[in-house]
Amino acid sequence: MSSVQEVVVLGGGVVGAAAAFEFARKGVRVSVIDAEHEGRATAAGAGIVSPGTSLATNLPNRLLSYQAAAYYPELLRQLQNAGNGDAGYEVVGALFVATSEEEAARLTVTAKLFEERRLAGAPNLGDVAVLERRQAQALFPPLGDVAAAIYIPDAARLNGRLLRQALLDGAAHFGAKVVRGRGVPVCAGGELKGVRCGDEALPADAVVVAGGAWTREMREAVGMDLPVAPQKGQIVHLEMGQETGAWPIVLGFHSHYMLAFPKGRVVVGATRETGSGFDTRVTAGGLHEVFGEALRVAPGLAAGAVAEVRVGLRPASPDGLPILGPIPGVDNMHVATGHGANGLTAGAFSGIAVARRVMGETVDIPWAAFAANRFA
Repeated sequence: MSSVQEVVVLGGGVVGAAAAFEFARKGVRVSVIDAEHEGRATAAGAGIVSPGTSLATNLPNRLLSYQAAAYYPELLRQLQNAGNGDAGYEVVGALFVATSEEEAARLTVTAKLFEERRLAGAPNLGDVAVLERRQAQALFPPLGDVAAAIYIPDAARLNGRLLRQALLDGAAHFGAKVVRGRGVPVCAGGELKGVRCGDEALPADAVVVAGGAWTREMREAVGMDLPVAPQKGQIVHLEMGQETGAWPIVLGFHSHYMLAFPKGRVVVGATRETGSGFDTRVTAGGLHEVFGEALRVAPGLAAGAVAEVRVGLRPASPDGLPILGPIPGVDNMHVATGHGANGLTAGAFSGIAVARRVMGETVDIPWAAFAANRFA
């Protein structure tokens, strides 16, 4: 059994909530201190779970994402046993579209890459197939004259807000406490003394810093810089006036996407505004980018009513990898942050992995690639 009996998690997004749920269900007393910042990435993220379709070359990130995606069914079963398994998770498939003849010429090689990944064990792919334009349009009716598309039948989507709440509710089911406010670790001589939140002092055998885009505010308290910066994402929700729950996700050779939810909701996005600071305004430039790309690929979305625009501040690290594991210099201080645009794929599993490490369990992820001191 773990020697850690009392833990404080700083941050109540998906990462922190998942860590708290793992601690609580294994009998560790845990408090989540949530500053409830405006612009939290969890509240705005799209929730695409299809890591095998990523064309990024960063192997550690991809391997972490594979583990995370494969773990979702087990996590949802655990949440259901705790009384709330509703995270909006559903396997709906995806279309990886080619919008030009040049992109269409790359589809065969891309489909072969996806198939190789599936055979190597990548989750959420299935037997991929190249579709003609009309086949793709039959699955996602607003699509325009795309050249062709790869169909990925096992891609899934989820609702980040529902997932976060399910994790917090699950943690509370096992006795976790959620405190609203700003928590600051108290350390002396390389030893963790506890956490201060306003006038309250909370005891802690260990602390997990899961502060998202605000993680850097902890640098003085933890004794080192955790170089996470906010990357703004603007994302638009449309109401289509018809049932859309069975429509697949739409991806492609670009960073924009579309995904549908039941009862007519289609989400399109998103901007990736590096250097944005903590600006949570909806801007004309951001909307122009999102609508321009969405209507270029799927002009049928033009009939949709704008239901809302969400702005999230992704926690982005300098090298695009999350920061996971111990914080050097202070015993029992750990961090879980920096997922960038990959938070709803890998964030929950990352929080769980760090919680397990705190409890002395072995977790087979590339910890060295994610180490906090790699930026020193």
